[in-house]
Amino acid sequence: MTDDARSRRRDGPRLRTPVMAVAGILVTAVVVTLDIATGTAVRLFPLLIFLPAIVSALGEVWQTALATVWVILVEIVTGVAIGAQADDNLLAAGFMGVFGGLSMLGCRYRVRREEEVHRLRSAAAALQRLIVRPLPLRTADVVVNGLYQPVEEDAMVGGDMYEVAASRHGTRVLIADVQGKGLPAIGTALAVLGSFREAAYREHTLTGVVAALENSVVRQNAFAAQTGEPERLVTALVLDIGSEPVVEAVNCGHIAPFVIHDGEAAQVDLGEPAVPLGLAALSSAPRKGARFTFPRGATMLLCTDGVTEARDPGGAFYPLEARLRAYARAPTGGLAAALGADLRAFTGAVPRDDIAILTLRRADPAARSALRRADPAL
Repeated sequence: MTDDARSRRRDGPRLRTPVMAVAGILVTAVVVTLDIATGTAVRLFPLLIFLPAIVSALGEVWQTALATVWVILVEIVTGVAIGAQADDNLLAAGFMGVFGGLSMLGCRYRVRREEEVHRLRSAAAALQRLIVRPLPLRTADVVVNGLYQPVEEDAMVGGDMYEVAASRHGTRVLIADVQGKGLPAIGTALAVLGSFREAAYREHTLTGVVAALENSVVRQNAFAAQTGEPERLVTALVLDIGSEPVVEAVNCGHIAPFVIHDGEAAQVDLGEPAVPLGLAALSSAPRKGARFTFPRGATMLLCTDGVTEARDPGGAFYPLEARLRAYARAPTGGLAAALGADLRAFTGAVPRDDIAILTLRRADPAARSALRRADPAL
């Protein structure tokens, strides 16, 4: 057993030993009491043979073994108490031992399968965490913080991603979401991130950066078609932030940003979003940038649909804009963490989709000057 598996099982075992012990004693007491009280010709206490099977479905191998030893001892003691024949008593004990052994084998198989699935999920989630850099990220223009939470509990993980690139053209920010789940989605995310990290420095215009991202998705889909994988779309929002209060954005089917300033919160109007990355050939309208104001002292929030499409038990969507208005008058230093906690409370369950929340604030002028002195290319 790996250290991760041991740690996971210690932190949250399926069947806690005190619960197992109390439940086993209660079930045993009820069955044996009914057996002795009724005095029927058909004995009831052999039904305890199913107790190890129940434990094997919920607990550990050693717990199943303990339950097996327990029911054998109870069977022997009860048989002697009611005057059962020695041969019958030994035969029943033998059956219980065989059934308990089979239960332990079944439990061992289940535990090993769970550990294998956990390792696969953790490896995929760890790979996804390596795709994106840890927050916070700082450039001469902006400080980016937030929350990044890939799903490990689901069957597969998704492809939410973000990146911040400080170039001579300004700070360029990407947040995107790959259609689908699993390692193929992460492969598309890697292709998009690699293209962005290069194009953000190379391209003079933001539309040029987006064109490079489009080409990377098209190439990735062409490769996927050759290997039998489905083609994937990528919704993306790309920003260009400089020292001026105006920000340029190209929206490729993604959620528009929110700006929180002077106690107010509102979603930015970027006009009609362009088609997601990978679909440019199907659209006659070229992608173009939109501009909006991001003043000093304001906070910009970017997110993926793991936030906006989260639902409560009644099926209602998470009211992100209303929540941001409520948070607008509070300090925004922990905004992403507060939204993450509120989202979990709202849904009442673990997230079913990746969650990426970025908060952006203008960099302090002194910090900007220091960074520009350290790297004159910026």
